Formats: sequence, C-alpha cells, structure tokens
Amino acid sequence: MTIRKGFASDNNSGIHPTILKAIEAANQGHVSGYGHDPYTEKAVELFKKRFGDDTEVFFVFNGTGANVLSLSTITQSYHSIICAETAHIQEDECGAVEKFTGCKLIPVEPVNGKVTPEAVLPHLKGFEFEHHSQPRVISISQVTEMGTVYQPEEIIALADLAHKHNMFLHMDGARLANAAVSLDLDFRAFTRDSGVDVVSFGGTKNGMMSGEAVLFFNPRLTKYTKYIRKQSMQLFSKMRFTSAQFIAYLENDLWKETAAHSNQMAQLLESEVAKIPEIKLTQKVEANGVFAIVPPEIIEPLKEQFFFYMWNESINEVRWMTSFDTSEQEIYDFVKLIKQLLKT
Repeated sequence: MTIRKGFASDNNSGIHPTILKAIEAANQGHVSGYGHDPYTEKAVELFKKRFGDDTEVFFVFNGTGANVLSLSTITQSYHSIICAETAHIQEDECGAVEKFTGCKLIPVEPVNGKVTPEAVLPHLKGFEFEHHSQPRVISISQVTEMGTVYQPEEIIALADLAHKHNMFLHMDGARLANAAVSLDLDFRAFTRDSGVDVVSFGGTKNGMMSGEAVLFFNPRLTKYTKYIRKQSMQLFSKMRFTSAQFIAYLENDLWKETAAHSNQMAQLLESEVAKIPEIKLTQKVEANGVFAIVPPEIIEPLKEQFFFYMWNESINEVRWMTSFDTSEQEIYDFVKLIKQLLKT
C-alpha cells in the first residue's frame, strides 16, 4: 500500500522512533498504576525543572482532555470563558468544555488568530450580578489555529487584564514546542513568566504517540484536580507509558528537534508556493502551518494525491500543516503538482 503523507494535520504523522523506543523500554516488569511509578516521577521532575518546583503536573490522554481538566479546575458552572472564534475549544471539541465545566464560552473575533485585550474588554461586565455569567478565564491557543504565534508582550497584556479582574489566563499549548522554536525562547518565558496560570502542554502533534500534560503554576488551584481528572475519564492506569514519552520528549530536547524541523518545512513550503502567482498566502508563517487561497479547480485533484483540509470554503482558503517527519522532497513534489495542475 502506497500512502502519501499529505499536509492535513500534524496529528496524522507517526511516532518519532525515540518515543517508540522509550515506550518499549518502559514495557518491562510491573510498576504501580495511576502514576505511582518511577517514570511518572521522573517526567514530573523534568517539568518542574523547566517550569518551577511548585508546578503541579497532571497527565491526560489527549488535548481535549487537557483543556477540559485545565478549565474545569479553575471554573464553576456559572462562569464564562472568553476565547477566539477560531479556538479549538470553540470549534473542534464538540462542546466538551461546555459539557464538563457547564461554563458559557464567549467567542471573540481574533486578529490573525489572536485574542486581543480590545476584543476581551466589552465582555468584562456583570461582575457580582447574579443574572450574568461571571467572566473567569481568558483562553488562548499557542500556536493559534491560524498558525500565528503570540509574542510574550501580547501574553503579558492578556494576563494583566485577566488578573486585574480576578480572572485566569489559560493557554492551549497543543503546539507549544513549535511556538518555543519560533520565539527562540524556553517554555517558561512565554507561559509562567508571562502570567499564564495554566497550560495544556501538547506533545502528540510533535512526535509523541499519545498523552498531554496539564501544568498549574499555583498549587492552591489544584486541591480537587485529581478528582476531576478521574471523573472526566482522563486518568490513565498504565501512566508509565505516557510518562516515558515525556521523558524522551523533554530530557534531551527532542521536542526542539522535531518542532524545528516541522517549522522549517512550513517555511520551505511558504517560500515555494509564494513563487506561484495563482496562490495567495493569507497568514504569516510563524510555526508549522501554511494558509493560502488556491484556485478552486485544482483543490480536489491536489487533495487526491496530498490530502489536506479546507479552512474557509467560501474563499477557497486551505490549510497545509507540516510535521516532524515531513521531507523536503514531499514539499517539492507537492509544489510541482500544483504547477502541473495549473497548466492543465
């Protein structure tokens, strides 16, 4: 069977060989379940080393679970969560956050995928008014769903606004490694040190098999988090296999190697399609996503050989995602096919 990788999603990539070896190495003998094992202890230690000794770490199965656990911990059902209209929690999680938190999501119009203080301010109202859902969280995605990256000063501005109103700032970091490479900063600089209260730390899109981590920077927030994790079906009995992946991911900066490669492949794709007059790039390429308006007649034949997703069908805007295992040759073959299709 011949399968072209395509550019649909970095979720579609395989598992990095180093991660697979780490899983295999952990598959020896018996250890206690539910996180009471030496692998989980070491993985937590690695997170604390990067984010601070008082960081509370909770491993979960997937990104939706990470966002649900993050937001369930810091909200009550009468609260509201402000996010971008394009946010994953708004568009792609099937109402999971609303179901498990009971909160009202308030989507705001983003600027290049980013939530801005100006967009948030009109919704900071009704405090202490019992007929109004109480604003509690600003949630942002890093990298954004439009492939753009928040600068630290942008995050600080949102954190200051949230904290001024006794609110929290949550970061959906499904592509946090891609952002770190793009910013050339360590994780802490644009999360904890920029005022973020809780992070959904992703790895699946960057070479891991499964598993995400939720990081809280105020231990007082997590008194009941372990119960919420269990009740929301995110407590892995054989947690060592998630923890072993994070050890391999963090210990020797594998995350940086994989994210740097996927970002570089997106930059190569951007530079190549920019040479084609019929293709119009719609977003700055700051991580591993390329957004472009493509002539409609070539979309379907192009997808037949290199599958990808439409982003905005009304204007023929597509999204092309690169991964840790995307090769330069695949980029060149894809661009060559675009040129061939435009000539027919």
